[in-house]
Amino acid sequence: MAAPASSSKEVFIQGVTHAGKTFRPSDWAERLAGVMSQFRPGGARSTPGAHLGYSPWCIPTTLGGVKCVVVHSELRDHEPMAWDFVMNFARDNDLQVVEACLLPDA
Repeated sequence: MAAPASSSKEVFIQGVTHAGKTFRPSDWAERLAGVMSQFRPGGARSTPGAHLGYSPWCIPTTLGGVKCVVVHSELRDHEPMAWDFVMNFARDNDLQVVEACLLPDA
């Protein structure tokens, strides 16, 4: 899938197909973000417990009751193959992708 053309900071991969069906398994977002956890600013960490955290470039969340993975555009700049992997995951599973940006909590 081509990189988004806009200047959005994040891409939201939503756990809903274009047909409107909820994507399964229910922990897909955590699994995808877990696979991407090694891709982070400064590279993979080899410290004990480093595998327990998500990358700030690929974060699982729930928005409006829908499981999502928020993928930051910096991933594309630093690890183009990792970016292609998550975008191809979305395309291959017919998931809705929205360009947007997260706003900080009030």
